[in-house]
Amino acid sequence: MQEPNQKGYYHLITQAVQEISDIFNEIGFSIVEGPEVETDHYNFEALNFPADHPARDMQDTFWLKPESIVESEKSKVESGDAKLLRTHTSPMQIRYMETHKPPMAIIVPGKVFRNEATDATHEAQFHQFEGLFVDKIVSMADLKGVLTHFFKKYFGEDAEIRFRPSFFPFVEPGVEVDMQWKGKWLEMMGAGLIHPNVLEASGVDSTKWQGFAFGGGIDRLLAVKYELNDIRELYTADLRFVNQF
Repeated sequence: MQEPNQKGYYHLITQAVQEISDIFNEIGFSIVEGPEVETDHYNFEALNFPADHPARDMQDTFWLKPESIVESEKSKVESGDAKLLRTHTSPMQIRYMETHKPPMAIIVPGKVFRNEATDATHEAQFHQFEGLFVDKIVSMADLKGVLTHFFKKYFGEDAEIRFRPSFFPFVEPGVEVDMQWKGKWLEMMGAGLIHPNVLEASGVDSTKWQGFAFGGGIDRLLAVKYELNDIRELYTADLRFVNQF
């Protein structure tokens, strides 16, 4: 039982969001947030997921009925489009590029939702952070430089990453980012150069501007850093767990 006047603690996820934000803010990234209730346009279509695109099958989506959306969220999403709980923080790539002129560099931390079974390594809700960088000349070397800086700051100077070819509709080429940890490679996030279709959907001229994007699960970062056996512990109210951090 907590003693009267005992100092409280920030939750581990809150601490992680702040630390991640500080690391990127030091190298010029702004921190922005977006709505958790999204539209099909921003969550899928503008990110190069056409209606019949097989990549949509990778997302286990919570679709919403109009009457289920609270009034405070209705003002944040456009009418006339299917509503859902965002499956990633990537919609803010589009929203930010629509309202800001490049060059730009942002980080988007936030909660996301997937309609899937929960176990020690999966949850129906979890936290991600998204990165977006747009400038005149951008390469995979720039992306790797930024992510190497982050991993060394967050996990220590011995952290080592590698890029492995992969597919995401909103980047081309796309990569999985692995980190060397205790003698083995762990998959930590996805990344790549922004697909021209995504830039154009946001009103950015892809013949003049380039960019990279990356995104990863904050829960996974914490599970590795603190050797958590079950990420569901992050969402309990057990003070015995919270007070360790």
